[in-house]
Amino acid sequence: MKLYKILFLNTTLLGSVIAISSCSLPIAWMGLEINLLSIIPIFKNIQNKYPAEATMKYFIAQTMGSSLFMFAIIFYFTKEIPFSSKPEMPELILISMALLLKMGAAPFHFWLPEVSSGLNWPSNFILLTWQKITPIILLSYQINNYTMFFSIIIISSSMISGLQGLNQTCLRKIMAYSSINHMSWMISSILNSMTIFHYYFITYCFINMNIFFIFKKFNIFFLSQLSSILSLKKKIKFMFMLNFISLGGLPPFLGFLPKWLTINNMIDNKHYTMTTILIIFTLISLYFYLRITFSSFTINSEETIIILFNKITYFHFFTNLLSLLGMISCSLIDTFL
Repeated sequence: MKLYKILFLNTTLLGSVIAISSCSLPIAWMGLEINLLSIIPIFKNIQNKYPAEATMKYFIAQTMGSSLFMFAIIFYFTKEIPFSSKPEMPELILISMALLLKMGAAPFHFWLPEVSSGLNWPSNFILLTWQKITPIILLSYQINNYTMFFSIIIISSSMISGLQGLNQTCLRKIMAYSSINHMSWMISSILNSMTIFHYYFITYCFINMNIFFIFKKFNIFFLSQLSSILSLKKKIKFMFMLNFISLGGLPPFLGFLPKWLTINNMIDNKHYTMTTILIIFTLISLYFYLRITFSSFTINSEETIIILFNKITYFHFFTNLLSLLGMISCSLIDTFL
């Protein structure tokens, strides 16, 4: 990684920390802006027009979110109410919409698949993981006040991601729609328990790291490229199927546990209708996970499953092994409920 990117990565982290730890809306906005201005040089690649175009789209979308956030702050402070008063409905909805736009949740997701399709895999990993931390944590500070609004966001994110991801052949867009679907589960977990949200987000980042590592190592961007790679590398085929099934949330893999915990808590809090709708549309999105996974079953690999270890292989093998421990982790479910 180039030196200037390391510098901007540090300021990106700093901006997120400032926004999350702030106790006032203007400081939170400032942290979001530091994060935005620092991430642009990391995403941009002057040698390729597609990352530059995607970076510009990302900047425009984030600027719209920042403008809406600032408008909500001005609207709040210009009203003749005490500073200690809680934001009322218009301000809360505007702030929530701004944060949802910044994180790419439906129906404010118009920019996310297009931006994702133009970035390389390391930038995509940052976009789909770290860049969602600050908005979703700021959202969690007010999410329990108006559950009806957030219920609509949860259902629309689950529905739109499932339906629009069905016919995609670009793996970067598939991962973007997968991120939108997982955001619906994360927001659902925040409605019930922040502990479950923390576990869900860490698990999601962990599984994504394994998948993006494979895509980056073999320079895979489209479904048509998978057959040539998986036919030569049996161990890569095994690790790919393992992580994609886990990302879809099928038992007994690691990705199933946070969804199980979320469903249990939603039922305990009597969110029966939203739980049912969420499960139905998640099953639709599960189709494009299984379509990719089952197609790889039919590919004969020439390489043996024997793995020759080096430092990178040790780490990757260990992280993939943890994906098999989902049901073992389920024995600790009482800790979270």
